[in-house]
Amino acid sequence: MSNMNNNPYIPFPSTIKEVIKHTDKEYTFRMEFTGDVKPGQFFEVSIPKYGEAPISVSGIGDDLVDLTIRKVGRVTNEVFEKYEGQTLLMRGPYGNGFDTDEYADGEVIVVAGGTGVSPVRGVIDALSLTEDAKDKHVIVGFKSPDDMLFRKDLERWDEALDLILTVDGAPEGYTGNIGLVTEFIDGIPIRDVTKTKAVVVGPPPMMKFTVIGLLKKGLLEENIWVSQERKMCCGLGKCGHCRIGEKYVCLDGPVFKYTESKNMLD
Repeated sequence: MSNMNNNPYIPFPSTIKEVIKHTDKEYTFRMEFTGDVKPGQFFEVSIPKYGEAPISVSGIGDDLVDLTIRKVGRVTNEVFEKYEGQTLLMRGPYGNGFDTDEYADGEVIVVAGGTGVSPVRGVIDALSLTEDAKDKHVIVGFKSPDDMLFRKDLERWDEALDLILTVDGAPEGYTGNIGLVTEFIDGIPIRDVTKTKAVVVGPPPMMKFTVIGLLKKGLLEENIWVSQERKMCCGLGKCGHCRIGEKYVCLDGPVFKYTESKNMLD
């Protein structure tokens, strides 16, 4: 359902079409929604008497959006008590998202860690469908094998793209990659680094050192995008919680070019 009143301040009810469990603390809620939306944008999800929380779009389909939610607080704990056929209140979408057409041609590197995979899931999906998909290099990292999200997508991406899947740590006998995402940047085969584009999403330290690695590899600052999801509350630039200097993350972001983001000192 879309916001029929076109009033960004008023939540609208949306039916839960499906609930997909990834881990004990991370579920995807497939919500009814009709309207324009981009990967990297977010909705404010609310439950009366409990409050609201900003949730990134992790998937876009016909008359639906996916919201992958981590159970970490009062609102999200209550969201996890909702089931298929029930409703949640939503506002949005808000913010500046990723333009997937920007990355359709040429070599691209996507580096995402943990729940940071959610905002770029739509970007990676789009890359997997391009004619030169093997020139699209994706590094995805999770804390452990048990913390992996979107397992079916990972299998599909592995077939279509140049995918590196890694975990920070794993039990004895694990046969996959072990190590931080930054450890795999240097080995990415790139023909022309000056034209290669990159998308980086994850915890702030991971993004910082990933960008450093990409710049050392020769990528240009203007060809790197990041997502700064910081203290977004109202989604409308009114409360000021997400303001960094003259920028409001909820309005001017959360997706920024690195040339802009690097000067946003918090």
